[in-house]
Amino acid sequence: MTDTLRDMEKAKLNQETSLISWLELQRFFAAGLAISVEKELDLIEVAYQFSIDNKQMVQDWLKAKRIAPVSDQLAGAWFDNKADVWAVVVKPWILVQDATARPSPINH
Repeated sequence: MTDTLRDMEKAKLNQETSLISWLELQRFFAAGLAISVEKELDLIEVAYQFSIDNKQMVQDWLKAKRIAPVSDQLAGAWFDNKADVWAVVVKPWILVQDATARPSPINH
């Protein structure tokens, strides 16, 4: 993929990223489709790697526990605190990152 196409795809993902209440994502969590992205990772970059089906990168992040299905403990804390999360859809997944992790992933 050329740099231009990569940049266009990342820009599209950036535009599709939004701040949303965790309460609104409960059905995706219940279905096992919510993936937590650690605060040190760039949410847009993770979404991009999912979108191009970069299995090796995703597996590396999973092994290192840098991404993981949202745990019951984390989901409960976000629920109890009525937390907002940054979220982006990369079907069938919803990638989420704690909104306190950084001011906004939308700075690319």
